[in-house]
Amino acid sequence: MSNETLLRKQLVTLLTGAEAHADFEAAIKNLPEELRGKRPKGAEHSAWELLEHLRIAQWDILEYAINPKHESPKWPEGYWPALPTPADTKEWDKSVRTFRKDLKRLCDLVSDESTDLYAKIPHGEGQTILRQALLTADHNAYHVGQIVLVRKLLGAWG
Repeated sequence: MSNETLLRKQLVTLLTGAEAHADFEAAIKNLPEELRGKRPKGAEHSAWELLEHLRIAQWDILEYAINPKHESPKWPEGYWPALPTPADTKEWDKSVRTFRKDLKRLCDLVSDESTDLYAKIPHGEGQTILRQALLTADHNAYHVGQIVLVRKLLGAWG
């Protein structure tokens, strides 16, 4: 296996795996509907707010990498939902599905051997696909950890 192929596989594992901490799937699994929008005492966000922030930020990082016409949301309000609670289960499920879809799109981009991981994004400011993948993995890990903490504070973990 070439170093390039190994790097691509390790990036996908970093984006999707649970080697050093809980992954996205574990963080959201079986979270009771009535707790999804609850902010525990001492926490700034609900699981819903964190889920939506993860979805929006991941989408933005990916779109920036591949779409020269992409316009990022206004910071910070464009990266967070307006309310701490999802409207209903359908809204929660849609956010989860969209997060998964965009994560797959990013993993497919990284896995595609025709993608130059090191080339500067033509419309960017020096960013590369490698940098965007690492940024996404780092950002996702941080906020997935926050979802786990929110669940612990609500008594809904483990």
